[in-house]
Amino acid sequence: MITTFSGAFLGSFAEEDVGRQGMTVSSVVGNATASRGLEVAVANLQEYCNELENRLLTRFDAASQRRELSTMAECAKILSQFNRGTSAMQHYVGLRPMFDPEIMIADTRLVLGDQGSQPSPSNVARGLASLYKEITDTVRKEAATITAVFPSPNDVMSILVQRILEDRIPKLLEKLLVKPSLVNPPPMEEGGLLLYLRMLAVAYEKTQELSRDLRGVGCGDLDVEGLTESLFLPHKDIYIEYEQASLRQLYKAKMEELRAESQQSSESTGTIGRTKGASITSSHQQISVTVVTEFVRWNEEAISRCTLFSLQPATLAANVKAVFTCLLDQVSLYITDGLERSRDSLTEAAALRERFVLGTSVSRRVAAAAASAQAEAAAAAGESSFRSFMVAVQRCASSVAIVQQYFANSISRLLLPVDGAHAASCEEMATAMSSAEGAAYKGLQQCIETVMAEVERLLSAEQKTTDYRSPDDGIAPDHRPTNACTRVVAYLSRVLEAAFTALDGLNKQAFLTELGNRLQKGLLNHWQKFTFNPSGGLRLKRDITEYGEFVRSFNAPSVDEKFELLGIMANVFIVAPESLSTLFEGTPSIRKDAQRFIQLREDFKSAKLAARLSSLWPSSS
Repeated sequence: MITTFSGAFLGSFAEEDVGRQGMTVSSVVGNATASRGLEVAVANLQEYCNELENRLLTRFDAASQRRELSTMAECAKILSQFNRGTSAMQHYVGLRPMFDPEIMIADTRLVLGDQGSQPSPSNVARGLASLYKEITDTVRKEAATITAVFPSPNDVMSILVQRILEDRIPKLLEKLLVKPSLVNPPPMEEGGLLLYLRMLAVAYEKTQELSRDLRGVGCGDLDVEGLTESLFLPHKDIYIEYEQASLRQLYKAKMEELRAESQQSSESTGTIGRTKGASITSSHQQISVTVVTEFVRWNEEAISRCTLFSLQPATLAANVKAVFTCLLDQVSLYITDGLERSRDSLTEAAALRERFVLGTSVSRRVAAAAASAQAEAAAAAGESSFRSFMVAVQRCASSVAIVQQYFANSISRLLLPVDGAHAASCEEMATAMSSAEGAAYKGLQQCIETVMAEVERLLSAEQKTTDYRSPDDGIAPDHRPTNACTRVVAYLSRVLEAAFTALDGLNKQAFLTELGNRLQKGLLNHWQKFTFNPSGGLRLKRDITEYGEFVRSFNAPSVDEKFELLGIMANVFIVAPESLSTLFEGTPSIRKDAQRFIQLREDFKSAKLAARLSSLWPSSS
């Protein structure tokens, strides 16, 4: 107000000076002298006004100490004439006990606890809630006094709340939110980056609540929301980098934990270095749906912070996409590694099987019997690795389903405000899972190889030459399947139970169709080693029926058809030579395979069937 007075005086004399431009030189000199006199008067007035203002402020302070609201109001009214009362308002706010340095130290102690202790987000949340309630209650009490004392209470409230948000709260947040290094993040034992992010979220949420409460009490035209946001800008500007780094740190720590558990389990069970039977797979860490669920839980927490910090839909969508991509990377890497480890078990079992592989020639039965114990061990390893891989595939599928469900329920709606973000994330999801799909496909191929190797071993070990060429041909035929057939079907029933449980949909159909085709081809090759008489042909037909009934459980029409054709071809061993010409009139497509079968008839040479077939089917000769 002093400046206003002097300015007015000076302005008035300046106007008069402008109106006297026609005066003589002597008049101008006289006017300058008068101007200097005016400056002295203004200086004296300003000194008086300052003294008056100081006396009023002193009186105001004394009345404030005694809570004499009427005297305070009288002083405030007069002081409002000095610079619109700004000095009085700032003076009043500056002397409030809530800004005492000791009070601010107590704030830190209330929120963070004793010095040297590790604060937890839950304790910090309680501390902030208590502190902010105390601040709000204090401001509410001050509001009553300010309304009773000051001519412009809204202006005073604005100054008070601004002082809280620019002085008291920042000093607390500076102690609470120490930004950690991304290059050398704090170890997980000390909370890792996640502790900082949780503290940031708690502080942001509680401070937002404080700003709303202060707005409710009253703060004039002050932009409380803008001031509150500015407190967190240094943290929010690079927030998403910390979120991504935290998720990576969590994943790394979890993998180290799982490896340590696997190592400890291996050492305690003594499976390290063992290479026989089922113990091959016990040292490998299996995929766990619980672990994948934990990945999703980390991501859900990160997404909740994205929602809290990202005020604009486009910013939110970008941050959500970045966080969800972390989950895709984690799940893809984890399940792919798990499938590869299970594939390693299949590879180890195959190597073990190669060491004790049985000869395919029936004449090597003696050598086969000598290695039967080792062969059984290799077979057990193969079956164990098969089951282990099927469990891995099942858990892989469950893990992918969990991620897809999470995307549908929690992520997709947050991406919609940005064109193309939803589609891009769907594409990322497919790409991320492609490596796991590749590992699963290779492993399933190895599973088929494992099953077929055991089928071939069982057939070689159990199938006897007399099964299909009984020396007592002509007596009542044996209508039971051969022992080799029974053993193979029992093995397939047992081992494929895991596949029926683990696989579904197109994956199951493709796997079983491929296996069924391989089984049919393997049986054809196996039977090429034998000679058949009519009773043996009936026995073969019984075996084919047994195999055919089993593969019907595959629900693969193309496989069923192939086994039906095998049954038809088996008739070549039963019918008389002269009936062969009409046997395949309805199914010319199998004449080539049928011709190979006919050559296995016991009477192929004696009945001169080669010449007969040449005349019957010249195109296939």
